[in-house]
Amino acid sequence: MDIAGKVFIVTGGASGLGEGTARRLAAQGGRVVIADLQEERGRAVAAEIGATFVRCDVTTEADAQNAVDQALTQGKLVGLVNCAGIAPAQRTVGKSGPHDLALFSKVIQVNLIGTFNMIRLAAAAMSVNEPEPTGERGVIVSTASVAAFEGQIGQAAYSASKGGVVSMTLPIARDLAQVGIRNMTIAPGIFGTPMLFGMPPSVQEALAASVPFPSRLGRPEDFARLVEHIIENDMLNGEVIRLDGAIRLPPR
Repeated sequence: MDIAGKVFIVTGGASGLGEGTARRLAAQGGRVVIADLQEERGRAVAAEIGATFVRCDVTTEADAQNAVDQALTQGKLVGLVNCAGIAPAQRTVGKSGPHDLALFSKVIQVNLIGTFNMIRLAAAAMSVNEPEPTGERGVIVSTASVAAFEGQIGQAAYSASKGGVVSMTLPIARDLAQVGIRNMTIAPGIFGTPMLFGMPPSVQEALAASVPFPSRLGRPEDFARLVEHIIENDMLNGEVIRLDGAIRLPPR
């Protein structure tokens, strides 16, 4: 799948991994639609890279459909990159009692159901595309986490949500094979995002040192480069790729 001249939706594109991806796709000639709740930041990034910003709560059908509709006005929608997500931490039983059920539900709603909501609506739009020379009509890349495999203390909700993204990767790819749409997932390790930069410098340094090689925090551009390769390599389908420098998370 060629990127230049095609339209791509990037959820969570106002910051972090999503922003890095939006910038990369725009630099390669893609027409990017940033779908995010951060309006001020989203509009600023969009203006800087020549993209379109759409306010979007991925858990809401109307917002998700509006993002798809706006993308269709930009040209041929061929790609969706799901980067929107939240990562609160809470133990199953803590000092204040049992895990808050509403918080658990919210994490599942945003990270898992929101991801599927965007996939189903974007795929429906892409399914009627004129096929590319490769036979493809579209490509979808979602974001999981290494926490899907080695969740740490306090990550029951987050790990469950990202484990769901991992588990639905193959069945969705099989569902969409008949219409020529590929579905992939990236499971990042420890990345330098606004979420992590809120931690004390000593914690950031310790996390970076825990990565076997390269012993550094992942960068949004590392993630974006892998997204670019997935889009361009039509044999990548139905798979989860760990992007983690060989790290395996300890309990804490």
